[in-house]
Amino acid sequence: MTTLRPLGSSDLEVFPLALGGNVFGWTADEQQSFAVLDAYTAAGGNFVDTADVYSAWAPGNDGGVSEAVIGRWLAARGNRSDVLIATKVGAHPDYKGLAASTIKSAAEESLRRLGTDYIDLYYTHYDDPSVPVEEFLTALDELVRSGKVRAIAASNITAERLQESLDFSDREGLVRYVALQPHYNLVSRDTYEGPLQEVASRSGLAAVPYYSLAKGFLTGKYRPGAKVDSVRAQGAGEYLETDRGQRVLAVLDEIAADRGAAHATVALAWLAAQPTVAAPLASARSVEQLPALLAVGDLELTQDEVARLTAASA
Repeated sequence: MTTLRPLGSSDLEVFPLALGGNVFGWTADEQQSFAVLDAYTAAGGNFVDTADVYSAWAPGNDGGVSEAVIGRWLAARGNRSDVLIATKVGAHPDYKGLAASTIKSAAEESLRRLGTDYIDLYYTHYDDPSVPVEEFLTALDELVRSGKVRAIAASNITAERLQESLDFSDREGLVRYVALQPHYNLVSRDTYEGPLQEVASRSGLAAVPYYSLAKGFLTGKYRPGAKVDSVRAQGAGEYLETDRGQRVLAVLDEIAADRGAAHATVALAWLAAQPTVAAPLASARSVEQLPALLAVGDLELTQDEVARLTAASA
């Protein structure tokens, strides 16, 4: 049985892999999405991540589709209390930014689509520098006090704004961020490592990194001359053209072979071994893609293996 991990200073305990819901209703239809959610929870998974904007970038999609799919799945399975639902505010076409009124309206829409009366973890999806931290944190605090949100988190924020937010919450006795969702993986370390990671570490925040597998590059299926059927193939392929990408792939090849593990599992295990990381975030379009992701809960890399990957990715 995989041990759950505490999510920062909150009372939430999460499976060591957060399941990304960005594909639900986009590259995975409703039937596939239900199958992935069923398989994830059957394996002990309890941490599903979505956002109100998913997947407004797709033609004919207005956003809110992923939340609606998850809501219908929760209703069909009757398992709301067994699953932690994380969603985000600030990027939906109709609810952009972090003005207090926007947050309140967007939260009600998310609750409606999810078919629930509470959100376990509510992220500010992108920082909105036009809004003072006082305004959006007060709005988030009201959502928590009313029981509509259990805990709050931040994504796509600078170290300075994160620190300012935490300081304000502490000073005013308001709810404070407990987690952070940074862009972080073996071939993209610069956004998180440094000031942002230092604030998270110092303040007891848990990290739930997105793009954990670098758009699929760290699954090892992208090789010179290989054709991969994925909407992210171009983005993932770009890492192949860098020295860093080649070095990381070479060490992943070695460790995956030594441990009899999938490349994706090893890449996620490296993230899971990093300071502050509670659960890497990854999505699966099909049930077949899930085992390599779920196995992160059972693979603990040695200090030497972590060091080799860290050196290759420097």
